[in-house]
Amino acid sequence: MYVLITRPEPAAARTAAAVIARGHEAWKVPLMRIEPLAADLAGHWAGVIITSANAPAAIAANSTRDALLGLPLYAVGQRSAEAARQAGFADVVSAGGGARDLLRLLSAHKSADRPLLYLAGENRATDLVGELRRGGVAAEMRVVYRAVTAPYPDELVAALESGDVQAVLHFSRRSADNYLNGAREAAIAEQALAVRHYCLSPEVAEPLQSAGAKRVAVAPSPDEAALIELLPPVAPP
Repeated sequence: MYVLITRPEPAAARTAAAVIARGHEAWKVPLMRIEPLAADLAGHWAGVIITSANAPAAIAANSTRDALLGLPLYAVGQRSAEAARQAGFADVVSAGGGARDLLRLLSAHKSADRPLLYLAGENRATDLVGELRRGGVAAEMRVVYRAVTAPYPDELVAALESGDVQAVLHFSRRSADNYLNGAREAAIAEQALAVRHYCLSPEVAEPLQSAGAKRVAVAPSPDEAALIELLPPVAPP
């Protein structure tokens, strides 16, 4: 299959390699880009929380980065944990799943005398800090990056109109919404919905299904490896 990848770089390149290893063609057309945001991260923190692999790189130029690198970091999943280690964090723990898994992991900090620092994106699906506080865990949020939406390029419009794209990978609800909104703006919603849609979670799949997509598959666990395994393997010639 010709598989469309709409996530931003550098994640798109890694995903493309996995798609190709599965025996398919990969086409990278990022429909958003990640922009770091200036943030005051000074404070006495018990640790750092991230729910995206974009967060560690977003603080690369922050004056408090070196101090934060010495703190324990709690990541929602393996991919974000790997990004944290690549950014220089040494004490990294992965919740190995979704937001609920991360909340369970962080429940041990109920007695901590210092708050946890959540390095967040501008748009969030879950009120993580609110959930932590309701559970007795002190936490504060700082927004360190944002995702900026890009319109459909002409070549993507043409490829969907001609049927050259057979499948799309969706890693977040935001990316699924971007895909749908871009298709509507380009007046090709029907063609965009007709392809196969492979989604990281039921939450990601929901806007596609609500819009009328019929061929939607959801990964059994919310990680990239499980998503890629949804693609039917192709034997080498």
